[in-house]
Amino acid sequence: MTTTTPGPTGLTPADPWADPGLPADERVEALLARLTLQEKVAQLSSTWEDVEPAGPDVAPGTSLFDRVGDLDVTARHGLGQLTRPYGTVPRPALEHARLLAERQQQIMAQSRFRIPAMAHDECLTGFTAYGATIYPTSLGMAATFDPALIRRVGAAIGADMAAAGVHQGLAPVVDVIRDYRWGRCEESFGEDPYLVGEMGEAYVLGVQSAGVYATLKHFAGYSVSMGGRNHAPARIGRRELYDVILPPFERLVAAGVGSVMNSYAEIDGEAPAASRWLLTGVLREQWGFEGTVVSDYWSLPFLVNAHRVAADLPAAGALALTAGLDVELPDQRGFGVALVDAVRRGEADEADVDRAVRRVLRQKVALGLLDPDWDPEPPALRAGALDLDKPENRELAHAVARSSAVLLSNDGVLPLPSRGRIALIGPCADDVRTMFGCYSFPNHVLSDRDDLGNGVEAVSLRTTLAAELPGVEWEFMPGCPVREEDRSGIPAAARASAAADLTVLVVGDKPGMFGIGTSGEGCDVEDLRLPGVQEELVEAVLATGRPVVLVVNSGRPYAVGRFAHAAAAMVQVFLPGEEGGRAVAELLSGAANFSGKLPVQIPASPAGQPYTYLHPPLGDRQSWLSNLDPTPAFPFGHGLSYTVFEIGHLTVDREQVPTDGRFGVRVRVRNTGEVPGAETVQLYFTDPVAQVTRPVRALLAFAKVELEPGEQATVRFDVHTDRLAFTGLEGHRIVEPGEILLYAGSSSGDLPAEAKVELVGAVRDLTAVRQHGVPVSVERE
Repeated sequence: MTTTTPGPTGLTPADPWADPGLPADERVEALLARLTLQEKVAQLSSTWEDVEPAGPDVAPGTSLFDRVGDLDVTARHGLGQLTRPYGTVPRPALEHARLLAERQQQIMAQSRFRIPAMAHDECLTGFTAYGATIYPTSLGMAATFDPALIRRVGAAIGADMAAAGVHQGLAPVVDVIRDYRWGRCEESFGEDPYLVGEMGEAYVLGVQSAGVYATLKHFAGYSVSMGGRNHAPARIGRRELYDVILPPFERLVAAGVGSVMNSYAEIDGEAPAASRWLLTGVLREQWGFEGTVVSDYWSLPFLVNAHRVAADLPAAGALALTAGLDVELPDQRGFGVALVDAVRRGEADEADVDRAVRRVLRQKVALGLLDPDWDPEPPALRAGALDLDKPENRELAHAVARSSAVLLSNDGVLPLPSRGRIALIGPCADDVRTMFGCYSFPNHVLSDRDDLGNGVEAVSLRTTLAAELPGVEWEFMPGCPVREEDRSGIPAAARASAAADLTVLVVGDKPGMFGIGTSGEGCDVEDLRLPGVQEELVEAVLATGRPVVLVVNSGRPYAVGRFAHAAAAMVQVFLPGEEGGRAVAELLSGAANFSGKLPVQIPASPAGQPYTYLHPPLGDRQSWLSNLDPTPAFPFGHGLSYTVFEIGHLTVDREQVPTDGRFGVRVRVRNTGEVPGAETVQLYFTDPVAQVTRPVRALLAFAKVELEPGEQATVRFDVHTDRLAFTGLEGHRIVEPGEILLYAGSSSGDLPAEAKVELVGAVRDLTAVRQHGVPVSVERE
């Protein structure tokens, strides 16, 4: 007997859309048929209750746009999404949860059919909430070259968000870095599309395993903006777009990601928020995406005042809806009343509204929001506790921070001695916020609220080094600020260095938003010199002639290669999060071993870039044609250890492979040193003759292998020829016959093992790639 007793939502299974026993599509159609135009459009709209226009800019335009209205106005016909219920103002987590429950109850009360809203929040370096764990940045995560570890991070973030009643996370960023001057480098997984895809897929699968939808951003071309400027046009050809920028998005669509967010950039005159070619032609018709497309914040107003492709907000809403955009974030300016008006004026088709509403309701059904027993109180509120920085999260953050640090060079000065006098110098040595990314809550929201602290326990490198090496006599001096041009402390820092046995010099970034920081959204740079007067500090300390360990803590690769000849050792960390101080201290002291690899190159010159390693032959040094040398100081994939690894004996299981086939590659790796360590075996390929120019070398696959001293292992890569596809002269993706050269080693610049394979048969067309990953197995000997 079926009960009709209302559940917490006020719905009963007698309402077909509320019956969990019915197919999802049947439930969606039953509800859609009952909704008025205003109620439909409400499901495509959102509201940002906590936004403070007078507060710090936490998104482009927060200080420019007034609030649309209170919830009784913005949700009078229901609501699609609640914007950043945790990530806007600092409150205790349970207070946020109570307020979210109250807002959900109000939204349901104002909806004829008691439809709850989805809640979304940021989660790039962890759940962007006051008191939530701050993990290393995405660039730091990529430096681990450990997808399994990053999947655990995604799962932990997703679990926290689910407990808090949040249904969608606005991450990961899978933009492939093309210009290091771009402020958002820290948010990306690096400059190689395969690495970005591997790490992005791991993160997405982790987040979504907790029942929270992940969101790919920014679709597409955002990282190719002119001059590395945020919101600038992207000057990019379709071949570079399809072969470099789009592959991570395509891969994660195939993996089942729930949502995609448009880019702010423009491509060949098209704004992605209004591009049917991108949002429908590529995303849905070519790749088969079935989730929702959400707008980056205020993308619809930007169609009017930034791109100038729409005369007013109703026109902007109509353009975006027709193109394939489903939900407007963070509020309702182009959708909402404006879209209702556009439909009534005949500028937008209600059938397109229905199409978008189906996608939204399908996700709400999948999340259980339309079930009679769905409770508007978040699970943590019902449990009476919401710890967003649990000990197991901190240990996970510590593992990522330790695995992400990259040892660039070492003449033997590292590990640090346990006795003696060491000068610790630099603006990043004793400021924990320099270890956090721009989307961490402290740097994102609290940039003007030092009185509130960081919300989490975070210990600086100064404190952790003193604890790790108590027998050392430490002398600390900042030397100079991160950004301000204050040179007054440099002479004293140089004297301290000259008087010490050696110096640890810690320089780099302090992230923020829209010019507040030196790295992060809207914090772009003209060249790749260290911020402020930090280069003068480095020069002064190196000039003492004492051994110097140069630690660069940054959100982008700076051109510090020119210091490599003078520094005794160099270390690169990419904003390692709340556990960064402890992790880096352990590595410098030798309590732990380095295993990170560079997901970006380290330039030698501040202006001989931007060139990533993924370039065609003309991107290499052309000394007879140009006086500029783009050769990096440290190549993509580089990273040393306290032990030594030997990589060799590369074999292929067949000499010829059909263009629609697969082949196996075996590579041997051995720890020839005296301490345990982890080496990332990297497999690259070159297509020496093709119908269009191809990269000098490109990452084909990789595997991180932990080995005891003297231990040896064989890594097997199972490669499908889809991984060798590219966009041919006719403008579509192909695999063509011919010779492929294979290389294996420890970085893109150290590839001692070589082999080749020949692709045979006809040229093969690929409408969509079927095999994105390369299965890897490790046989220990």
